[in-house]
Amino acid sequence: QVQLVESGGGLVQTGGSLRLSCAASGRTFSSYAMGWFRQAAGKERDFVASISRSGGITAYADSVKGRFTISRDNAKNTVYLQMNNLKPEDTAVYYCAAVPQLFISSLPGRYDYWGQGTQVTVSS
Repeated sequence: QVQLVESGGGLVQTGGSLRLSCAASGRTFSSYAMGWFRQAAGKERDFVASISRSGGITAYADSVKGRFTISRDNAKNTVYLQMNNLKPEDTAVYYCAAVPQLFISSLPGRYDYWGQGTQVTVSS
């Protein structure tokens, strides 16, 4: 089992940047593929980015490609989401998630563990 804690959210102006972090408990972090998802008010939870266990494979939603970068540091049990050129439509609660498998996934239902979320608000 793994516990996830997100941090780094906040209020930023359009065009600004934020870096989200997700710290995982346990000694088997490198066994988990990780993902970032977001949920805007009144909407479903959407895929943002995912990364394989080694960090060698990543995937992004079309809406964030070229602006967001997912990375991980297995020595620190942490996954990151660097968000640049933020837009008002990026406003949402951002969640990190983990699944003990080799391959990445964009489907929320595939993930077994979730953090509590961190709010990102982009003002226009």
